Amino acid sequence: MKEKLTEREYERGYSEDTITSKTTSISKNNCCNKLNVYNWLKEVSCASTQTRFAEVRFKNTRKDYFENTGDIKLETGNIVAVEASPGHDIGVVSLTGDLVLLQMKKNNINLNSEFKKIYRKARQADIEKWKEAISLEMKTMLRTREIARSLGLEMKIGDVEYQGDNTKAMFYYIAEERVDFRELIKIMADEFKIRIEMKQIGARQEAGRIGGIGPCGRELCCTTWMSNFISVSTNSARYQELSLNPQKLAGQCSKLKCCLNYELSIYLDARKNFPKTLLNLQTAQGEAKHIKNDIFKQLMYYEVNINKVNVIRAIPVNQVNEIIEKNKNGVVVENIFETENNIIPEKKDHSEELNSDSITRFSESNKKRRKKKKRNKK
Repeated sequence: MKEKLTEREYERGYSEDTITSKTTSISKNNCCNKLNVYNWLKEVSCASTQTRFAEVRFKNTRKDYFENTGDIKLETGNIVAVEASPGHDIGVVSLTGDLVLLQMKKNNINLNSEFKKIYRKARQADIEKWKEAISLEMKTMLRTREIARSLGLEMKIGDVEYQGDNTKAMFYYIAEERVDFRELIKIMADEFKIRIEMKQIGARQEAGRIGGIGPCGRELCCTTWMSNFISVSTNSARYQELSLNPQKLAGQCSKLKCCLNYELSIYLDARKNFPKTLLNLQTAQGEAKHIKNDIFKQLMYYEVNINKVNVIRAIPVNQVNEIIEKNKNGVVVENIFETENNIIPEKKDHSEELNSDSITRFSESNKKRRKKKKRNKK
């Protein structure tokens, strides 16, 4: 089991053991695709199910759209050889049909631009060379990290992806500042004897490539469906009345969670009636200090000291706005902490019942249950 984990075998969405020289397609049972698209038009019979475009996935979250100029009959899971620069690459068809056009429209891809072509379905020689290239990725990544460390470069090599024909490799790295890696590329080219392409990615993209489970118990959004990363600020947490705890607000990428933006628009809409500046209320009982808000119930909680006792009351937003206007005109409001509508119900204290040593405190309820059971048996 340890060997499989170190090889990171499911980075391409399937286990390498399922690929043999005779394999022409990947079964759904052996897949765990990242950024997967459910083909809800699969069962619909339509004349245009085979379009001129197909979506092909490669390692982790890398996908691209290719033109099927040879009218090859493609299905989801087919292993195909596609055009690359230079040479060819090997990928797996992840989507066909009309949904490909919808995905291209979603990603703002112009249909009139030039697309790379799908050459053919992968042959035996293609798959053997492809498997050989995949087996070199982990060794190459570890060796590259050693070289970068020896050169004193402040960068992290997060992933390496070999091209299907084993002539080129793409190195994904993370760096906070600009890095001069010209010397690194020279050493790597001499040692690995391949073409090298360096691609800088962010912390969110790295988390999407690696994958994982979020605190919600589901797979990470950046791994399953999210491709466009919108900046998240601490204001998103403030508007939603969340505690500014970095351990709870940060995701696996050590950045603020993307899900903080999901419900932000609803909270902003609900906060329209709330006062923009939180002011203390001047009342007959004393100065009331703001404690917290209940946004969806449209309530604001204030605390006032009455007879050396801190009393907290919930006041509707409309009433708070009226009180603020009166305070601006020099009017002090009376008796807002004595109405029945804004009194918080007191919590019942069950500590005496729980701490009581009486053995027979539940005996009466048990007797009733026994009588009911006897009646049911009769």
